[in-house]
Amino acid sequence: MAESTATAQSDVSAARGGDPSDGEMSTSTERWGRSARAGGGVRQLLRDYVTLTKPTIISLLLVTTVVPMIIALRGWPPFSLVAWTLLGGYLMAGGANAINMYLDRDIDASMGRTSLRPIPSGRMSPGHVLGFGITLGTAAFLIFALLVNVLSAVLALSGLLFYVFVYTRWLKRTSPQNIVIGGAAGAFPPLVGWAAATGSISLTAVYLFLIVFFWTPPHFWALALVKQRDYGKVGVPMAPNVWGERHTLRQMLLYTGILLPLTVIPVFYGGMGLFYGFAALLLGGWFLHGIIKLARAPVITAPAWKVYRNSLLYLALLFVAMAVDGLLPFGHLLDPAAIPVLENPDFR
Repeated sequence: MAESTATAQSDVSAARGGDPSDGEMSTSTERWGRSARAGGGVRQLLRDYVTLTKPTIISLLLVTTVVPMIIALRGWPPFSLVAWTLLGGYLMAGGANAINMYLDRDIDASMGRTSLRPIPSGRMSPGHVLGFGITLGTAAFLIFALLVNVLSAVLALSGLLFYVFVYTRWLKRTSPQNIVIGGAAGAFPPLVGWAAATGSISLTAVYLFLIVFFWTPPHFWALALVKQRDYGKVGVPMAPNVWGERHTLRQMLLYTGILLPLTVIPVFYGGMGLFYGFAALLLGGWFLHGIIKLARAPVITAPAWKVYRNSLLYLALLFVAMAVDGLLPFGHLLDPAAIPVLENPDFR
C-alpha cells in the first residue's frame, strides 16, 4: 500500500492518456527539482520531512483506522481517543515509510518517480533518514502504549516491522508475490483502530483486515502495469515484469473475485448492517467492471492508471459506507464486538 504513491505529475500525464513515467512528467519533475533546490532552507527541510512520511498514502490508512473505531462502538469514539490514535497512526506509518526510503535509496535514484526523494537527491543523508524513521516509530509506539492501549501499540509496531522487514527488506526484490504477502502491512490499520476502541480484536476486525489484504494486489498491480519499465530497470520483480501483463490481469481478476464476497460476509453473520451490504455490492460491481474493462483493453496504460486511481476511491467509499452503517440505529443483527478473536482486559 505504501509503495503505491502517485505523483501529481503522474496525474497530469495519465489524464492525457499517456504513460505517467514519460514525457511531460519528466519535464515537470525536473522543473520541480530546480524550484526545490532554489528554495532551500528550513522550508525545504520541513517539506523533506513530510515527504519522508508519504502523507498521501497515510491519509487512506487513517481512514481505515478510524472507521473500525466507529463500527466497534456503534457511534463516535471520544475525541481524545481518536486524536491520539490518528497521531500515533500517522507517526508509525510515517516512520515505516521513512525507513523504506532508507532501504530503497539505491533503486530510488534510478526510478523517475522517486529520484527526487530526499536521499537520492542528496538533500538528506541515509543515516539521518533512518534515524528519523526510527524516532517516529518509537514515538508512535509510546503514544499508543501510554495514551491508547498496549494492544494497539503492539499491532501498530507489528505493521511497521512487517512492512520494513518482510516486504521492503525481503520480498520486494526477490518475489513477484511481494505485494501479496508484504501488502499485509497495509491491512494492519483496521486492527489497530479496533484495538484502540475496544482493547480487543473481534471477527469483524479480522474481516476488515482481510478486505484490505485482498484489495491490495489488484490495487497495486494496476500501478505496476503502468510503472513496469521503472521496476524492470532496477530489477524489482513486480508481477507484470515476471508474469507478463495478461497473467497479471488474470491475477487481478482472481483477487477481486475473492475480495467482493469478503466485503459482504460480515452482513450475513450480523457484524454489519444492510446499508453497508447494499453499498458494498454497488461499489464492488463498479470496481470489478473497471478491472474487466482493463483486461479487455488493447492498450493498458491509460485504463490501468484509471483502475489504480479508482481503487483508492473504492476502498475509501467502502469504509465510509461502513462508518455510516455503524452510526445507523437499525439494520444490525449482532453486536460488532461479538465473536472475539483476541481479548485481554489488561490491554485496555
